[in-house]
Amino acid sequence: MNGPFIERPPCPPFTRQTAHRKVKAAQNAWNSKNSSQISLAYTPDSIWRNRDQFLQGREAIVEFLEKKWKKEHGYRLRKELFAFWDDRIAVQFWYEWHDEDGQWWRTYGIEHWTFEENGLMSKRQMSANDVKIEDSERWFGEGVEDVDKVVIEEKHW
Repeated sequence: MNGPFIERPPCPPFTRQTAHRKVKAAQNAWNSKNSSQISLAYTPDSIWRNRDQFLQGREAIVEFLEKKWKKEHGYRLRKELFAFWDDRIAVQFWYEWHDEDGQWWRTYGIEHWTFEENGLMSKRQMSANDVKIEDSERWFGEGVEDVDKVVIEEKHW
């Protein structure tokens, strides 16, 4: 870990409750689309694999996220705790977005996170698939204020 010791609770080892809080904090941060603020949850030298892209460090994270949200309009995300152990958390997620042509997509994915003792994420691995959807199929559409209240059927878990 590089730089001064900065704590970002909850910190490992995780319990079910603290892992859940960490997941929902990440969900809220990503839904803000504030790339600079989001990057502060990661170590300065954090390693990422996002689909087929590999990057390292906060500057690369900010650049990646800014590019992502220039493509993914109307982005709304939900993350759920999948598993946890000691300093690791696995997350299942879904997000919806539309492209420049107005085509809606739902992205289904899994993330594996590894944390330093101070609660900053040192490694993030993400795998996901994009599925074309119609506006009428959206879960997080107009009028949905809280993505956590949307019922997601078992077939999507």
